Amino acid sequence: MSERRGAPRWNGRSGHIVRILDVGRRSRPRGLWTFLVILTLLPVTPSAARAQELTCSVAISMKQAVEELGRRFQRTHPSVVFRFNFGSSGELQKQIEAGAPIDLFVSAADRQMDELERKGLILAATRRPFARNVLSVIVPADSRVAITRPRDLLQPAVRRVAIGNPKTVPAGQYAEESLRRLGLWDGLRSRLVFGENVRQVLEYVARGELEAGFVYATDVTARAGLVKEAFRPPQASYTAVTYPAAVVAGSRYGELGRAFIALLLSREGQDALAHLGFQPPTEAP
Repeated sequence: MSERRGAPRWNGRSGHIVRILDVGRRSRPRGLWTFLVILTLLPVTPSAARAQELTCSVAISMKQAVEELGRRFQRTHPSVVFRFNFGSSGELQKQIEAGAPIDLFVSAADRQMDELERKGLILAATRRPFARNVLSVIVPADSRVAITRPRDLLQPAVRRVAIGNPKTVPAGQYAEESLRRLGLWDGLRSRLVFGENVRQVLEYVARGELEAGFVYATDVTARAGLVKEAFRPPQASYTAVTYPAAVVAGSRYGELGRAFIALLLSREGQDALAHLGFQPPTEAP
């Protein structure tokens, strides 16, 4: 995945400036040498010495939300620097399993988090669901194909339909589940185009490269004016879309990860998520 190129790494070295000085034996007076040695051992500036990089692997559908909440978190934790790694939850899961130096994982489904928990790769006690979402079927904004219900996807005018790759993309898993329960999977299978993540599906539709695509309701506004919602599949036809977050086992910044999860669950965090269209983690009684 492209997300893995240039992935940030905390090197864990001491907070001292170390320089290799090329000073010839005959040209270094004792006083100058002593001064240079002291200079090389001076600590970096206080702000840099206290800097803590919190590396977060986040489902791409939650990109705007965590970036906004990350900025808010930094107001009360000015020494924290966020490093976000966005992608499909399945690909992010694979990176963690391969030993990527991740501190916090935010998934768009329980499935990926469950697998990591079974392998002991997250701290189960920190795992919290913090948001929900729903599927939306979108079409290009200028589409003239009448699509207002699931069975309309079977009409001849709909030549291609995009979903996330069900092997790694939760939105694609939910879409496949819905289509199967609605009895449409076999009829649409030959027309399906798989995206690497839900935002790639969004881009396919925004560029008018196909007739429809399955995304989350919160994705629609990301390409307002280029796509429009055709309909929402019945929520009873697929597993509830839940976003869990957890600290990754072995993180050096577990307390910061817990604090960020607390922000996601706080009134401030929930208000920010609601503003972007996300639903609370549990339905109101």
